[in-house]
Amino acid sequence: MSVVRDKTNHRISTVQSLLCVGLDSDPEKIPGIFFEYENPVLEFNCSVIRATCDVATAYKLNTAFYEARGIEGLQDMERTLRHIPDTVMTIADAKRADIGNTSRMYAQAFFEHWAFDAVTVAPYMGFDSLEPFFAYEDKLIFVLALTSNKGSEDFEEQLMQNGLPLYHHVLGKVASWSRNGNAGVVVGATKSTLLGEIRREFPDLFLLIPGVGAQGGSLEDAVNFGVDGNRQSAVINVSRSLIYPSGSFSDIDDYERTVAREALKIHDEMKRVL
Repeated sequence: MSVVRDKTNHRISTVQSLLCVGLDSDPEKIPGIFFEYENPVLEFNCSVIRATCDVATAYKLNTAFYEARGIEGLQDMERTLRHIPDTVMTIADAKRADIGNTSRMYAQAFFEHWAFDAVTVAPYMGFDSLEPFFAYEDKLIFVLALTSNKGSEDFEEQLMQNGLPLYHHVLGKVASWSRNGNAGVVVGATKSTLLGEIRREFPDLFLLIPGVGAQGGSLEDAVNFGVDGNRQSAVINVSRSLIYPSGSFSDIDDYERTVAREALKIHDEMKRVL
């Protein structure tokens, strides 16, 4: 079984948490107290990690928030990874895929240069665009399947000739591409009824579930419908509602206490359902 999958499932069982903290670190949104430092985004990320690492199972870095800032942003991403405990999964939310040679370079970048544990990829170009990622058998590959945005109706939920939606075809393909249990899919928490159906039909896939919090998905449903028979193999991403709490903060300690309280609240609800 994939080393990353085993590590993450062990963490889920040990901490009784599915919490994936989304580090969508936007300089326009982070509290002003961090701008007293030379590198405010890195300080912000480290603060979030300190506040949540006791209950987090994964950290997901949306690469767009780092790439948008050029070299400085990529350096922040790289330095942030050094502060995440080895026991916690790191996900590059990059949504990459291209012809084979290009995908090989993408895979090498995220799995060798930055040494992420997992990456998100897009299935539109088919298996030859994703095979270079699945070749890393000890990692986790999260393929976009049924996303939480409204636009999922445009393609993902369109019915094919066999009467099944396109995302269902994607799920079947991903399950067949799995190597050493390294196959995962992205399924939005806003699709809770479908989430349960997906888990029942594809019990061996690892689920990355966004859409809880600011997007309105039910945390209880995401836990209940997302986990496998061992109450594992799923992580639930929470970003904006956790890392950007309302109010003002007197200092970084004050901010971290606020984030830690919210993370503990989420963790307590997860434990109750698990």
